[in-house]
Amino acid sequence: MLTWDDTPATNTPAAPAAKMPVPPMTHAASPVVAGATGLEDVQMGASRIRVDDKKIINCHADLNQLVPFKYKWAWEKYLDACNNHWMPQEINMSADIAMWQDPQGLTEDERTIIKRSLGFFSTADSLVANNLVLAVYRLITNPECRQYILRQAFEEAIHTHAYQYCIESLGLDEAEVFNMYREIPSIHDKAAWALPYTQSLGDPAFQTGTPEADQRLLRDMIAFYVVFEGIFFYVGFVQLLSFGRRNKMVGVSEQIQYIMRDEAMHMNFGIDVINQIKIENPHLWTPAFQEEALKMIREATDLEIRYAHDTMPRGVLGLNASMFNEYMKFIANRRCAQIGLKPLYPGAENPFPWMSEVLDLKKEKNFFETRVTEYQTGGALSWD
Repeated sequence: MLTWDDTPATNTPAAPAAKMPVPPMTHAASPVVAGATGLEDVQMGASRIRVDDKKIINCHADLNQLVPFKYKWAWEKYLDACNNHWMPQEINMSADIAMWQDPQGLTEDERTIIKRSLGFFSTADSLVANNLVLAVYRLITNPECRQYILRQAFEEAIHTHAYQYCIESLGLDEAEVFNMYREIPSIHDKAAWALPYTQSLGDPAFQTGTPEADQRLLRDMIAFYVVFEGIFFYVGFVQLLSFGRRNKMVGVSEQIQYIMRDEAMHMNFGIDVINQIKIENPHLWTPAFQEEALKMIREATDLEIRYAHDTMPRGVLGLNASMFNEYMKFIANRRCAQIGLKPLYPGAENPFPWMSEVLDLKKEKNFFETRVTEYQTGGALSWD
């Protein structure tokens, strides 16, 4: 079991501990109203599933029957994710290795950004995968959504593989980088902020079926899809992609480009699930719950801004920490709008318009220099 209060094995000065949210731990759900799990006994002669029988949470229909689809958007996201399959070792890291080994290749500030980013990301996707597999999957009672969750869990494994591949390629101290979430305060605080939500839903005694329990699940979905993947990743994304824009660490930058594309799909899927739960359970979206969600997003924005200042104490790569004050407020407003909340920071603007271009990965590359960014599996390619 992870212990967030272990004594750090580093001399890094400790920052003031962030106040971590602790989800309520009331177990009020009844097994009569809780949803199916897919492990129910097979009933001979049971009626066939109808589309109207399906629900995102608290569904009692047979979860082992994928069709008929009710949420076609979930199935389409699954197919898109399969078509965008990639593997870390397909990306050439030779130029990055040469630059990293060259004493003049990068400044110390640039090296710090690389190591801190890999330090956060290398554990972050494991935390997301744990949340999916140990908590969310059993509580989402829809097979087409579960199908995408399985694909997402695999992609989180690919992302962790990619960070390990970068760390190994560059010859970094693996123990140092992978343990940064227990040694660097700004990295620790983001991971520690998120973990209680998984611990809450991962409790074997927890089940949905009451307004309190259903709000607890919805809160966890917001914590991981809106905050963790939709806010906590973005300083690192900007930083590492800025290297590639300057023809530095191009392999690491390309890995991050693929990862960011995947994460954008994960976030959009989660937001669709959140909004569908709201449609089917409007009684959960109370003014008090909305204020709680806004508080979560505000806390996360503050933590991510602090992380930006920690990793970038001086200007580098055409960036400076103060630019992230505005950028993260802009991102927070977007996340609020995507789930129907009022903006937290009216008037915040995007100082990195090029990030939108990076997310639009439908562009050609020289195949003999690098693979096309919009990768498609062989079965999905059109040869016309």
